[in-house]
Amino acid sequence: MSSQSKTTSFRAYLHLMRLDKPIGIYLLLWPTLWALFLAAEGVPDLKLLLIFVLGVTLMRSAGCVINDYADRHIDKLIERTKHRPITSGEINHKSAFKLFVLLIVLAFVLVLLTNYLTIQLAMIAALLAILYPFTKRWTHLPQLVLGLAFAMSVPMAFSATLNTMPATVWYVFTATVIWTMIYDTMYAMADREEDLKIGVKSTAILFAKFDRLIIGILQIGLLLILIKISDVFNLTIIYDISLVLVALLMIYHQHLIRNRKKDACFQGFLHNHYVGMVIFAGIVLSVAL
Repeated sequence: MSSQSKTTSFRAYLHLMRLDKPIGIYLLLWPTLWALFLAAEGVPDLKLLLIFVLGVTLMRSAGCVINDYADRHIDKLIERTKHRPITSGEINHKSAFKLFVLLIVLAFVLVLLTNYLTIQLAMIAALLAILYPFTKRWTHLPQLVLGLAFAMSVPMAFSATLNTMPATVWYVFTATVIWTMIYDTMYAMADREEDLKIGVKSTAILFAKFDRLIIGILQIGLLLILIKISDVFNLTIIYDISLVLVALLMIYHQHLIRNRKKDACFQGFLHNHYVGMVIFAGIVLSVAL
């Protein structure tokens, strides 16, 4: 194989894992970091921090690979996805599946460096990650399944830090599920017309003309849970101020999706990265100073 062909193949695998588009890593990483800092009541152990950052990167990459593997016959029908590596023929589906297995194994090796409870939780997280891409064929709630998969990093972070799961973990877990449903519904709104044509299901299709209203209700619910998190974890006024900024970001996101235009809805999805970042900053400034 020529050096140019090797370079092209390497780039194709990077694209398959979406390492050229790290937004998914950020959206999965922020709740993980929330949980690590809350569980540690300050700066978490450096070893755990590295394990979870690497684990997030590996699992998000694995999730993208299995998603494209599952959707290889669907992606070619959608303008935004028809040039993905498997659909375009740059990578065959068997090679993609082998990469998925490798990524899962590497992530599991990382989890082995924690404790037994975290290993058990990791198995549930892996099953949800594998299940998610297939749910859009039989339910309008794949965004809920994705939320559950992403939120599993929260109890894992608590268990790895404390070797137990206090009841407070479920506030952070629920916040993560709701937040994921919010931004992934915006993502689905961008694909709604094409999804309707090919029979793929989503919350954007389920919510129909009530999509903005339901997203707004979810945003209010998320804010209420985030306020409760302030109480149960005894966070400072700095965190409370961060929630004001989060509320303003949510208002902006409603503005973005107001006309349900494809590009604007996708921009709303991308911009949710800042929601996670602001919440993380509020937590860190509350527990680490």
